[in-house]
Amino acid sequence: MLIDLTGKIALITGATGQLGRVMTRTLAKCGAKVAIHYNHNAAKARELQQEVIAAGGAAVIVQGDITKEASILEMKERIAAELGAPDIVVANAVIQYNWTSVLEQPPEDYVSQFESCVMQSVFLAKAFIPEMIAKRGGRFIGINTECVMQNFPGQSAYTAGKRGMDGVYRVLAKEVGEHQITVNQVAPGWTISEKDRGEDDLQDAAYVAQVPLKRRGEDQDIANAVAFLASDLAGFITGAYIPVSGGNVMPSI
Repeated sequence: MLIDLTGKIALITGATGQLGRVMTRTLAKCGAKVAIHYNHNAAKARELQQEVIAAGGAAVIVQGDITKEASILEMKERIAAELGAPDIVVANAVIQYNWTSVLEQPPEDYVSQFESCVMQSVFLAKAFIPEMIAKRGGRFIGINTECVMQNFPGQSAYTAGKRGMDGVYRVLAKEVGEHQITVNQVAPGWTISEKDRGEDDLQDAAYVAQVPLKRRGEDQDIANAVAFLASDLAGFITGAYIPVSGGNVMPSI
């Protein structure tokens, strides 16, 4: 049984990021045409596009600020003109900032996390789900985090943004399910990505001691989960928050 996304169109926001680039390659390898979103890293976007095309796939590049609805609507027009309406939307982009305590965290960091976690998802849904409804099917996937179940010191702005995102996805899953659109979240643990490889010690002892599988996950593990949720194999899964963390966090019943 193979994950076959042939004939599907996928948008990955933050596609030039550490996890986004692997998601992009993976969905393309599964047969999807990919829209590669970036905000600042145009060079990496072009590199990914060339890589996908060289492998026989189809890819377009779209630049945009995912915290602005007008920018997302411009992306929609570009994708529609060059590929068509996306069947798969992966909300992966997030604004980076320096973590510190609640008492020391600048208020603008809470705003940035709300905008890039909650409002990005809302704007993407408003832009792309109507076409999914018309086609009677689609996949809306958000990248969350294990942090929302940990609540460790220093995580407050990130956790607040991702918890708000979780609420949007759970409600949206109920609102659009009748149209055979699934809405799910993948929640990575502390993941090894391209920027980490080459370091002497990738398996932080204190962290992996808490992980049942006794290792950190790889970026490909996250991309594999996204590809599965994007496929017909996951057609009866919706409203799920799925940790890809080696068991480090376990949602309870």
